[in-house]
Amino acid sequence: MKHLLLLFLSLSLYAESTFITDMEYAAQLYKNPRGIGCHNCHGDFGKGKLIAKYKHKGIKRELRGPQIDDLPFDVFYEALSKGQKGMPRYYLTKKEVQALFLFLHQDN
Repeated sequence: MKHLLLLFLSLSLYAESTFITDMEYAAQLYKNPRGIGCHNCHGDFGKGKLIAKYKHKGIKRELRGPQIDDLPFDVFYEALSKGQKGMPRYYLTKKEVQALFLFLHQDN
């Protein structure tokens, strides 16, 4: 009986330690929604990021991920649902999009 009680206590402690907050979930999702994290193109907090510098027909150019932390939810949702110029389509659920939006607007 003593061993059964210890097993139960250890399992309940394990269950509590694996729970994450909404913000922790949102941060993890931002880092890797479907294989390629948002942070790779939009920076750690959605402020935008330089992705690459290159030359095209002798002209120096830059490819930048735009700032996304200031978008209204409907624009943000549409961009993730349909994809935008060079952005992959992620097929996220509405709850996942809401979590990403929460992550980007945590200080607002």
